[in-house]
Amino acid sequence: MVSNFQRTSSAVEGRNGYLSQRHHNGRGLLPERLKALTIIHNFTLKRFDGTTAANRLFGKEFPDLFEWVVHRMDDLPLPRQYKNTTSNNYLKLQTVPA
Repeated sequence: MVSNFQRTSSAVEGRNGYLSQRHHNGRGLLPERLKALTIIHNFTLKRFDGTTAANRLFGKEFPDLFEWVVHRMDDLPLPRQYKNTTSNNYLKLQTVPA
């Protein structure tokens, strides 16, 4: 009887499977991160015919998501300037007069 039924793989396939794995691996998804993942899924993943989920739902073309983000992003801040501190290396052997 068991050989007649195929084990389901929905827990690891598709969008819901991906999100469940992310939720399990990260011990939970913040709502902001889930929203960002949903936007990426709807606006960037394309079918073989070149359409996205947003194209099919709204019936119009949208600009490239990453180009849109890069265009609106400011320059990245410069890294912090740390003080030049020297630490004593106590493992370094000093010369001892004989």
